[in-house]
Amino acid sequence: MRVLHVISTAAEGGAEHQLRLLLRRLPHDSEVVTLSPVGTEGRAIRAGGTPVHELSTACDRDVAAIVRLRRLIRRGHYDLVHTHLYRACVQGRIAARLAGVPHVVATEHHLGRPGAGRLGPLYLLSERLGQLTIAATTTIADRLRGWGVPGERIVTIPRAIDPSEYRFDPALRATTRARLGVTDDVPVIGVTGRLTPAKRLDLLIRAVAEVPDAVLLLVGDGPARPALQQLAIIEDVADRVLFAGTVRHPREMLCAMDVFASPDRNTWGLAVLEAIAAGLPAIYAACPPLEERAAARVPVRGTHRLSPHDRESLPRTLRAEVLCLAERRGARLPARTAGPRYHADHLAAAVGQVYDRLTLTAPVP
Repeated sequence: MRVLHVISTAAEGGAEHQLRLLLRRLPHDSEVVTLSPVGTEGRAIRAGGTPVHELSTACDRDVAAIVRLRRLIRRGHYDLVHTHLYRACVQGRIAARLAGVPHVVATEHHLGRPGAGRLGPLYLLSERLGQLTIAATTTIADRLRGWGVPGERIVTIPRAIDPSEYRFDPALRATTRARLGVTDDVPVIGVTGRLTPAKRLDLLIRAVAEVPDAVLLLVGDGPARPALQQLAIIEDVADRVLFAGTVRHPREMLCAMDVFASPDRNTWGLAVLEAIAAGLPAIYAACPPLEERAAARVPVRGTHRLSPHDRESLPRTLRAEVLCLAERRGARLPARTAGPRYHADHLAAAVGQVYDRLTLTAPVP
């Protein structure tokens, strides 16, 4: 089966990486078209042998882009079009139907971008041109239903990781720490992700002021960086807060860390799953996969959920983890996972079942 994946961007980010994990495991003849310039993930997909086409668009309602995309789809003679992210879902579903593709599926990785609600009618119009929408979280599925998408046209398949991508390497730890200017005996508390106010990284900077001798490593970039740098100066910890900037893959930075801490309450927690796969103790405000395990009384070792009503929960837990690190004499925890449901193999198998379900039934008009 020939499958075309249409994604809004193939630069750097969770959706792009999820697509790369998927392509590695699906047995189909797949190609990708990105609606923005090809970036890191797009180049990685291309290097893996999957053709990547670039078709830049100006906005969600770019009619000329839809026409160009329809032309590309017709030339490719695809059996199924799979769209990813809001703009690609709108433009890709319309173009696929105009091109006569019999099967169209979409994945919504997140629906939180500013202004998305104003385009609800356009989205709903395009949604009727597809057969099924895969929601990456239950929250996304709920929002789709709230927009008016029928529940029977939604299936939830959770985000996933390949734990082997985050395997701890002591040599990589040493070289990364040397580059950062951190000696091996210094406890490093870290977090990965875009630096935005919603991530509540200011709490980490204030907390590290109460953890003597520890260094805070912020991996990523974003609009909150100047304010966070100023806060580090105000809290008198500027010499203990490192801004690593954007990295292609978080593995080397995770290897350099000793404790992972995510105070973000509005996250699915993919970065936390990456951290425990790297053998790190993880402190988090939100991570549904780990919360499921804790609720089932099978918590993942070395993971701690922050109390939402206790302001001292973060610094206190950080101090405790640094003490545990000293007791282990710096030894790493074993790699852990939240279970097979959050493994990339499960992601690919579940998406493959969706393809089978669609292609074995008549297309929805």
